[in-house]
Amino acid sequence: MKSRLLFQLAAAALLTGILASCAAPVERRITHNPELFSQLSSEDQALVRQGKLREGMTKEAVFLAAGRPNRVESGRKAGKSYERWTYEGQRPVWINNYGAGWGGWGWGGWGGPYCNGGLGGWYNQGPSVAYVPYDAASVDFVNEKVVGWSSSPKE
Repeated sequence: MKSRLLFQLAAAALLTGILASCAAPVERRITHNPELFSQLSSEDQALVRQGKLREGMTKEAVFLAAGRPNRVESGRKAGKSYERWTYEGQRPVWINNYGAGWGGWGWGGWGGPYCNGGLGGWYNQGPSVAYVPYDAASVDFVNEKVVGWSSSPKE
């Protein structure tokens, strides 16, 4: 009886851990930063939950809505200091692989089951997918507030 109860408790704990890891990134950031979220207006809280931005939003709200930026830049524009947060994405790109080489002892190594009888050359060719980083979105801040943002179309 005791072992069955322990098994059920362990299974419940495991299931809870699995389901907790399935939380959306926005919800996870809100859960880990409740003090930041509670300081936002109700309008900004609703936008953050949807992952959306608005002009005048604080950096903390943007962090909760969009996450930590991949790159932060600062500069001056129209006589004002500004900061730009850039978020990167990964875009799939088809590539063709070509390869050749010289080696020995086959795929099994030292005369294993796929041995080609000793030293020899090999050649391969074929399509593959590589993931190339690109600037997916950027957010501009002046005086710690959002003044604009842009995003690349998803393909």
